[in-house]
Amino acid sequence: MYILAQMEIANNPLLSSSTHPSVFVAHGSGPYDNTRRVLESVELSPVRGKRVLLKPNVGRVASPGSGIVTHPEVVAAAIDVFREAGAEVAVGESPIVGVDVQEAFEAAGMKAVADKRDCPLIDMDRRPCVKVSVPEGKVIHSLKVCPEVMEFDFVVSIPVMKRHMHTGATLAVKNMKGCLWRRSKVELHMLPALAGSTDKPLNIAIADMSSVLRPDLAIIDGTVGMEGLGPSAGRPKSLDAVVVGADAFAADAVACQLMGTAAEQIPHLRLGAERGYGVIDLDRLDVTPNDWRDAASPFAAPPENLTIEFPNITVTDQNSCSACQSTLILFLSRYKDRIFDYFPSQGKIHIAIGKNETELPEGTLLVGNCTANHRDKGIFVPGCPPVGSQILAALTDHKHDQNEEK
Repeated sequence: MYILAQMEIANNPLLSSSTHPSVFVAHGSGPYDNTRRVLESVELSPVRGKRVLLKPNVGRVASPGSGIVTHPEVVAAAIDVFREAGAEVAVGESPIVGVDVQEAFEAAGMKAVADKRDCPLIDMDRRPCVKVSVPEGKVIHSLKVCPEVMEFDFVVSIPVMKRHMHTGATLAVKNMKGCLWRRSKVELHMLPALAGSTDKPLNIAIADMSSVLRPDLAIIDGTVGMEGLGPSAGRPKSLDAVVVGADAFAADAVACQLMGTAAEQIPHLRLGAERGYGVIDLDRLDVTPNDWRDAASPFAAPPENLTIEFPNITVTDQNSCSACQSTLILFLSRYKDRIFDYFPSQGKIHIAIGKNETELPEGTLLVGNCTANHRDKGIFVPGCPPVGSQILAALTDHKHDQNEEK
């Protein structure tokens, strides 16, 4: 059961100015020291005696330095500084479907830093959600939100600095999508186009989300980010920088510059700023230090048209999310030389992801729960998304069954 709640963005006591917000950048000193330096520039007295929820990006099982998950030393510094400011601190995450959050916390090194500090790690999917209305929504009108977001006094978004295959970039604003309950996150990828708009429904939905779900502080981890096919299929990119701001849009705008792009080129940031949810105009930002641009190093952009091209492999993709796309790209990159061993009688292989409405050929490899309606056409691999080992196991079982039939 969940309750319907009206969630309003209150005045943020950490925000010095809503028209000319401050953003702080530190680089060159490693994740822990960079984070301490920028946080010590923020007036944190309002958090004394309050509950602070740190929301890193630990949505997948990945190691520190991979560019996929927030560096644990950034979170360690945040825990220490907020506690020194007199706050009660916890770390929480709602991962992508199919990921065990405790396993993700451990792989990312988050459990080690939290255990050392006796800081709670929260699986934000373990309790019933709160249904929040989105009065200004264009493509979404309510959200299923993890209850901790409503219960803590301050929410701090701590994303990794990444380019993104669908949204251009994923930073502090989009990281709040990880506060959506369980598989409701996937629903933002499955929305119909908005009449009269050329923007992707996903980008409009993120802007809608930010009308009711914005962090009180952004700490953007650029220790090792990700370029190209983020959020998980790109290349790690070392920057050794951390960006902090109480206006998440402003912090994202500075991070965009450090990655070699402009916030105006990231649709959900442009849309949210146009609605007045934050400031992305660099001329209106008070950025410290003055030489902050010296930390910049361009991140390779994601391709404009995402295609999966491997010899003799055809991928049919209709309305899949980035999780399934990333899984398939990584699987094919790793196993492209072995996959034909499982289809010895076929010169070509057909793979499908997403909610395909078209007819598929017999023997199609069907990856992910969205393809279940075609499961009688071939090899169905359940999951949202399945991991590479599950796809390989399904192919192994299929080959074994074929050999048994001979």
